[in-house]
Amino acid sequence: MNERIRRLMEQAVTSIDGQTFGKTYVPDAFTEKFAELLIRECAAEADKQTIYCRGIPWGRWIREHFGVE
Repeated sequence: MNERIRRLMEQAVTSIDGQTFGKTYVPDAFTEKFAELLIRECAAEADKQTIYCRGIPWGRWIREHFGVE
């Protein structure tokens, strides 16, 4: 799993509405699939635009940033 995705997942399960919870078990397979679907959806919408980041189409940059093929 991409380290950035792992850190975001940990933030999501440990701080909700300003409350800090103990360790919550979320299977890596679920987290990875959910993150992949979310990233693909965002990248697909970005692909519809003519926006570039560092000379790379925005959707491709998003996928590369998160390590989604």
